[in-house]
Amino acid sequence: MTNPEVAIFMLCLFILLVLLGFPIAFTLLAMGVAFGYYAYFQGGIESFADLFSNNIFYLLNQNTYSVMENDTLVAIPLFLFMGYVVERANIVDRLFFSLQMAARNLPGSMAIAALITCAVFSTASGIVGAVVTLMGLLAYPAMAKANYQKEFAAGVICAGGTLGILIPPSIMLIVYAAIAELSPLRLYAAAVFPGLILAGLYMAYVIIRVLIKPSIAPKPRQEDIPPPIKIYMDLLVSFVPLTALIMLVLGSILGGLATPAEAAAMGALGGLVLAVLYRSLTWKKVKESVFLTAKATAMVCWLFVGSWTFASVFSYLGGHDLISAWVVGLNLEPWQFLVLAQVIIFLLGWPLEWSEILIIFVPIFLPMLDTFGVNPYFFAMLVALNLQTSFLTPPMAMSAYYLKGVLRNAIQLVEIFRGIIPYLGIVILCMVLMYQFPGIALWLPDYLFGKYIP
Repeated sequence: MTNPEVAIFMLCLFILLVLLGFPIAFTLLAMGVAFGYYAYFQGGIESFADLFSNNIFYLLNQNTYSVMENDTLVAIPLFLFMGYVVERANIVDRLFFSLQMAARNLPGSMAIAALITCAVFSTASGIVGAVVTLMGLLAYPAMAKANYQKEFAAGVICAGGTLGILIPPSIMLIVYAAIAELSPLRLYAAAVFPGLILAGLYMAYVIIRVLIKPSIAPKPRQEDIPPPIKIYMDLLVSFVPLTALIMLVLGSILGGLATPAEAAAMGALGGLVLAVLYRSLTWKKVKESVFLTAKATAMVCWLFVGSWTFASVFSYLGGHDLISAWVVGLNLEPWQFLVLAQVIIFLLGWPLEWSEILIIFVPIFLPMLDTFGVNPYFFAMLVALNLQTSFLTPPMAMSAYYLKGVLRNAIQLVEIFRGIIPYLGIVILCMVLMYQFPGIALWLPDYLFGKYIP
């Protein structure tokens, strides 16, 4: 086989191993080293020491160092810590129940409250698994007690939990900025309206669905509704402080007052302050938050090391060039290129997570953007929207497995799958809207930072 053929074989083998259940980070690392040893092999092994005189080990060392010293990625552990502290401060519990009462006159009030809570909390944490797990323990039992249809309730939680990788301050956008060498500030600004529109479409779907079939989400009983003064006081205490913290973090970034890392540090401190104000800050909870932050950060960092090593070897073997030449050779129009790229990313979302797609596959398309005259920030928002589906697409819909993991026998996996299918269509609708009206993604960054010039 020629080197490009080896690269394609390497890619296919990786997808096969992932489908078989091998750990993704270490599979990437092992395959990158194994195929890299072949790619960089100079020939001639006369002693045991010669086994390790291969440039793949230097590449692995450099990639590890690059990840650990990347200033942009410093924001990741700080945002994670903020999310874990907020999660353990019992703020989300109060937020959900107060929003539920405030939205009591809307069809599917609990589902609406769950979506808003998911959007707010996922924005603070940026971890899909944590949001879906917590809301599965908090919101699903409440909806089940209110006789909500199982599939309907599960779909709301799974779809709402993925919003955190899109709505700023998003960890995924930080990673994208590092990979594509784009401004994280512009990416955050570009994601504001697409994120809000997608959340709004989710809520519109819930309301319309309940209006058509009220039996899937019965109205709350009158005797269960507290006095209005208590509802608004609870909402003031739970919703305003957390939202203010998020707006402060996001505003300082978009206003150019702080870098994402600096804003994340401020958010982490703000999370601790909120925990103190809610009288829920204990040494045990701080230790748990630090431990979980370190664990998640280590996992993310090794995933990046493995992904970048794999991607470097894949590119060195000619895999990127082969795919680029094939796409350019199709003589596509710009809109056809965008459709092809998004279809490929959508299909990759079935077996892979967003991080592998970003680090391995998105760089294949990035050099082609100039060829087809596509704004890189517009393309980034299409990808960010598309990656929502990587958590919602059966059979590897991670949101469904997170929810099933906490609910156990309370619901069947196939019921969760049925519940999330409509939200896939909503994501695609949002992508179509943004394609038709690019200003949804480009107006705010152009307004705040001036028109983008390649």
